Amino acid sequence: MAGIKDVAEQAGLSIATVSRALSGKGHVSPASRARAKAAAVELGFVPSYQASSLASGRTRNIGVLVPTVRRWYFSSVVEGVSAALLDAGYDLTLYNITEGAVRRRSILQDFLLRKRVDAVIAVALALTEEEISQMLSIDRPLVGIGGPLPGASTIRVDDHGLAEAAVNHLIRLGHTRIAHITGDSLNEPDFKIPSTRRAGYEEAMKAAGLPLRPSWVVRADFTVEGAYAAARSLLGGTAERPTAVFAASDEMAIGTILAARDFGLKVPDDLSVIGLDGHELGELFGLTTIDQDPRGQGALAVRLLLQGFDGGADRAVVGTEYPIRFVIRRSTAVPPA
Repeated sequence: MAGIKDVAEQAGLSIATVSRALSGKGHVSPASRARAKAAAVELGFVPSYQASSLASGRTRNIGVLVPTVRRWYFSSVVEGVSAALLDAGYDLTLYNITEGAVRRRSILQDFLLRKRVDAVIAVALALTEEEISQMLSIDRPLVGIGGPLPGASTIRVDDHGLAEAAVNHLIRLGHTRIAHITGDSLNEPDFKIPSTRRAGYEEAMKAAGLPLRPSWVVRADFTVEGAYAAARSLLGGTAERPTAVFAASDEMAIGTILAARDFGLKVPDDLSVIGLDGHELGELFGLTTIDQDPRGQGALAVRLLLQGFDGGADRAVVGTEYPIRFVIRRSTAVPPA
């Protein structure tokens, strides 16, 4: 099997230049990089990442911590992380932390501290200061997505402000009877996103002088199915119905649209619906939403990590509010006369 010395001879370059060209580290001219890659392909040379790891102390592997992979938002973030890591020549190890305190402690204090990964991306997990300091003490950079992590770079969106913006969109259309589908207690363990978005809904309603009706705030589980059942309960009564619904996620907004159809309600003629997240199915349902681009958040987390590798002990800690996009489609309109 060909070695790096053979590639260097074939390309007419030094071993050091070939090493830099194939690893992507250090400055190499485009022409030399192309010659090294062409020679490696011709000879069937595959770089040994194990040898590289021994020399550099790095595994070229990033650990990604998520509460679950069964929800669209988390799987979308992982897709963004995975694509960016592949482009950078890194592997990914995924840790699912849904199975209780014992599993979480095992991952954070055993697997990660064995130095199996070069860095960690934590998605919607409020790590403790002790957990964070353990990773930083062994020179493992950390980036959080979804909320603040002391001493670590973070990416987040303004959930309270986005909820206010969604409700204000309905208010500007003329709606005064606005209901809210929020998350249940199982979705509250870390950064309290359901209650934060509910607070944004309440703030917008109060600022507009509109009444908050407890019966018009219903809980679901951030799934289409759960919101469908909750919305049927909300819309199926004989009392006065809301003319608009703000759902705390796009999947719950879609469940609301499906429930409205069961009662012969047309969206948006009889009921306006707005969601929050940017789900791909939103376009199919004509859903007005606020797109927070979870894949882009994942890709940005990778860029921050790779920049952090060059900073050493002096690496910058940054807090980034991720830009969002308000997408107005056909699911919202002026209320019925």
